[in-house]
Amino acid sequence: MPDRVLLEVCIDSVESAVAAQEGGADRVELCTALFEGGLTPSAGLIETVRERVKIAVAVMIRPRGGDFCYDATEAKVMERDIRLAKSLGADVIVLGSLSPDGSVDREQTRRLMEVARPLPVTFHRAFDMARDPYEALDAVLELGAERLLTSGQEKSAAEGMDLIAELVKRCGDRLIVMPGGGVTERNLKKILTQTGAREIHGSASGGKDSRMTYRNGRVFMGGQMGPPEYATKVANLDRVRAFRSLAG
Repeated sequence: MPDRVLLEVCIDSVESAVAAQEGGADRVELCTALFEGGLTPSAGLIETVRERVKIAVAVMIRPRGGDFCYDATEAKVMERDIRLAKSLGADVIVLGSLSPDGSVDREQTRRLMEVARPLPVTFHRAFDMARDPYEALDAVLELGAERLLTSGQEKSAAEGMDLIAELVKRCGDRLIVMPGGGVTERNLKKILTQTGAREIHGSASGGKDSRMTYRNGRVFMGGQMGPPEYATKVANLDRVRAFRSLAG
């Protein structure tokens, strides 16, 4: 395990960005809709987060929830979102595309990466839905991404540690493999020790009750299995500090 591991905190609000910075995070991954795995944040959110924090801001480019197989129109949306994120001060672009057969969509990803340059690119957890991790790794290496975010094709990075360790070994200095997914204070150090990863990704979040005093319990503004209407998840300062301490 390296002496000091880079800590990236996944966030979806200005409040969480500030807490991540104060807690010692090195970078935030800015998204919306974390309940869906993270979608592209609004221009207003990117701009305000950039104004409020000095640490690096990685911006998620994902136009919708569901799978990672995008048609030409969705690709055009992503290209425009990348240009906008760059203009608003993003430091890193986070993206990824798959073909219908479960392989990395090299052509579409290459085009998106061309638009993202000269910023570094993280290939996100679309990798975890690829049919063959080693074939997908070869594609990410060939495309020239700087970083790969992965849970090791399991529900959590703790469950996917064996694959993550093998990816780290295969990549050497060619690509940063960053474990993410279900990272907690209880498993963070074990994940780092067993994988040899130099960066780690987690939300370090906690619940926050709504400021609303009037509450209509009959209506919910989302799907049936959505989060509570009168509560949100935000990065918790104490948890970020704990992650930072454990990561070195």
